[in-house]
Amino acid sequence: MRHFTSVKDIGPLDKAVAQALEIKKDRFACVGLGKNKTALLIFFNSSLRTRLSTQKAAENLGMKVIVLDIQQGAWNLETERGVVMDGDKPEHLLEAIPVMGCYADIIGVRSFARFQSKEDDYNEKILNQFIQYSGKPVISMEAATRHPLQSFADLITIEEYKKKTRPKVVLTWAPHPRALPQAVPNSFAEWMVAAGYRVVITHPRGYELDPSFTQGAEIQYDQQEAFKGADFIYAKNWAAYTDPNYGKILSTDRAWTVDSAKMALTDNAYFMHCLPVRRNMIVTDQVIESPASIVIPEAANREISAQVVIKRILEAL
Repeated sequence: MRHFTSVKDIGPLDKAVAQALEIKKDRFACVGLGKNKTALLIFFNSSLRTRLSTQKAAENLGMKVIVLDIQQGAWNLETERGVVMDGDKPEHLLEAIPVMGCYADIIGVRSFARFQSKEDDYNEKILNQFIQYSGKPVISMEAATRHPLQSFADLITIEEYKKKTRPKVVLTWAPHPRALPQAVPNSFAEWMVAAGYRVVITHPRGYELDPSFTQGAEIQYDQQEAFKGADFIYAKNWAAYTDPNYGKILSTDRAWTVDSAKMALTDNAYFMHCLPVRRNMIVTDQVIESPASIVIPEAANREISAQVVIKRILEAL
């Protein structure tokens, strides 16, 4: 594996999950694999789980890790061509990227959708510049359209907790005070469909996702109907995708908050969320603190998903 940006890069999912479960038994079995190798983790956006889990995974394999926060620890970077750089951005990404490549063997990049240009976001402008100009393997630590490390961890978690071969997995929109990217729901839908689960996506009208990510999933506008018989509930907010409302908040309807009454409609479903979560907007205290909540094991599996990916890339160097 050269780069990791989507489910298409990981190969057969059953083998990827099996490898993940083996790594969980002994995280340090291949500690020599990354000896004298450096991982550079670049953050254009805030992070807690992604930063900690990816750094831990790289160190488990014996790598040195450099973490660069673009917002605090580097020059402001210009990303557009043809710009007269007379403002507050003294360095261009097209010089910065190959310099970064000089110092690392693997580069992880986290850069959210900006909601300024749908075309730029969905063409993954920043992530693809790193792939094109760094000369090194690149791992997406969440990009404009996908969050593959999160979705891989979600898959591992469902495989560990599922009670039937083909569970019903429901992705539900939930209210949020800010406009959030579609990366997590896009990626979750893509991975869950690829895994062969029964996938249902429920949201208010106007919140339809890019159909290239949801092909193979059922779309349901009645949240309570969608919850019936579910084995896993995955709650997430996202802003509108379809034009002319791209990146906008169309609703903050608290009727979509996941609560105990809705969870009672399920087949004793587990509750999942990528975190951080806005309590009593996305989900009530009662649900996220209940025995059905597996958000912490889900977050713990972020280390494992990252370690599988980094291990495969190191083996290919």
